[in-house]
Amino acid sequence: MKPLLSLVIDRSLSISFTISGIILVGAAFVLIACALWKVRGRRSWHAFEIDEAEFGLGSQKIKLSPNITDKQIAYKIWVELSTRKIGLPIDLEHDVVSEIYDSWFNFFSVTRELIKEVPVQKFARPDTEKIIRLSIEVLNVGIRPHLTRWQARFRRWYDRQLANSEYAEQHPQEIQRQFPEFPELEADLLAVNARLISYREKMYELIRRN
Repeated sequence: MKPLLSLVIDRSLSISFTISGIILVGAAFVLIACALWKVRGRRSWHAFEIDEAEFGLGSQKIKLSPNITDKQIAYKIWVELSTRKIGLPIDLEHDVVSEIYDSWFNFFSVTRELIKEVPVQKFARPDTEKIIRLSIEVLNVGIRPHLTRWQARFRRWYDRQLANSEYAEQHPQEIQRQFPEFPELEADLLAVNARLISYREKMYELIRRN
């Protein structure tokens, strides 16, 4: 039986090395198995998808292969959304609109800082850029239009009512419902809130992705 490996040095100090075909076949099998494992791993990453329609941003579906940087961004955003009123269900029987607007404003500031902390070399990675772009669009398209339309008008009206002694005995929740366009403001506010909750849930899914 021939040896699997052989190393021969003749009298002229020439060296010959022989490898059995069995070893070559085995090595090829190991390389193919490793390649298939990596491909399967990549496909599992690519299975993660974000539908922008959930956030009111359009109909595009974003497919991601997230790495640790992407997960870190998603984790920080998820924490902010989970610990502020912005990412939790709003109940205007108990919540105060002006305080909700304060929370949204703070979320703008915090998210901008989180995005700026991402090293520029990480931004060059397409999937990281997609997550950052999505976060910016959630701010500019998901939240800003409501604030532009309603915030200044409501705050000015609300501050005047608070200064009016006629409303001294009323709770803030009672006063805010007297805003002339409150039903329309409420509907828009709750629609934005629902989209932000979906955004928070999607960031959580991304964090938990193996």
